[in-house]
Amino acid sequence: MKNKPAYAIESVDHALHLATVLQQEGAIGVTEAASLLGVSRSTAHRLLAMLVYRDFAKQEPDRQYHAGPVLRLGDAATTAAPIAELRRAALPHMRALVNRVGETANLQVRAGGQTRFIANVECEQILRVGDRAGRALPAHRSSGGKALLAALPPAELAELYPDAESDDPNPAKLRRELALIRKRGFAINNQLTETGVTAIGVVVPDTEGIPSAALALAIPTARFDRDQLPTWVGALSSTATAIAHDLY
Repeated sequence: MKNKPAYAIESVDHALHLATVLQQEGAIGVTEAASLLGVSRSTAHRLLAMLVYRDFAKQEPDRQYHAGPVLRLGDAATTAAPIAELRRAALPHMRALVNRVGETANLQVRAGGQTRFIANVECEQILRVGDRAGRALPAHRSSGGKALLAALPPAELAELYPDAESDDPNPAKLRRELALIRKRGFAINNQLTETGVTAIGVVVPDTEGIPSAALALAIPTARFDRDQLPTWVGALSSTATAIAHDLY
């Protein structure tokens, strides 16, 4: 798990976050950018203007900002609407989930062997797991990533993790774990990506049969209680179904 630098420059972090969104999720407006970053519209406008100046973004006649020439180098195509639509559909349900269970929720998508956090809603408890939006983790270690891997056809899973001698992950051990996840319907990441953080993940159902997103609760390990698993998994599953209903 990557840790935020001790002396992070917030404006740089915001600009890079916006650049990532433009490249991977498509167009964004000033108001949406301000909401995503938690800054004023004027600050979001200045950040986007600097990205335009450095060719990381361009503004179209519809006043939306799109990925600029730098982000398109090497035929880096934008994946545009799907992730933006997924976030819009998910956030209201994620907020309701956090109010219901009192823990931080996040939404993840898989890209190859990694999962990327595309939305985050923090709980209000003093001890809580913070924002992970924009970060990526190995899919075989994160709860949402493992839930998504468990839904893959065997052939696709074998391409990602061939039968070669490896400790991280060991393909045979991973297949056994994924079989258990398919059987019980949820995955757990017990401090595999960050000490002191335990997460529970489920897939967001997909009409195409192979889910493309996962919903997870991130809980301080000190507060994690296996007796609470049925409650947490039930809340996650009903929320994931509600997101899918609005999305599809």
